[in-house]
Amino acid sequence: MPKNIEKITTPAPLKKAIGEIGVVSFDEEASRIRVEFEAREEFLHAGGVIQGGFVSTWIDLSMAYAIHYKTDFKQTPLSLELKISFLNPAMPGKVFAEAWIVKMGRSIAFLEGHLLNESGEVIATGSSTVKLFTYT
Repeated sequence: MPKNIEKITTPAPLKKAIGEIGVVSFDEEASRIRVEFEAREEFLHAGGVIQGGFVSTWIDLSMAYAIHYKTDFKQTPLSLELKISFLNPAMPGKVFAEAWIVKMGRSIAFLEGHLLNESGEVIATGSSTVKLFTYT
């Protein structure tokens, strides 16, 4: 286990609050991660769909995890820009955020991701520009 993991692992109360189940897979060569979440009924807004803030959080967190896993938990991303495009409504049930590193330099990285429902339909897409913070 990397020595820095305790500094950047999502705290248990936050994981519970956002419905995080956990990392399903990480492809180191592709710098691609897949994270499972439970979209709970309590996340519905008055329109009967999952509130967009949860969708954004799931994609954003998964993009951060791609950096964490790629750098063996030695770096964490600090968001400079985040863009989420909502394509379909998110409904209660399991959802999967997939994220990958498009380009990574010494201090800046470009990330992309999307959120899928259990059928594989894309719910939302995201992109982020991040500053890389190195733990000492």
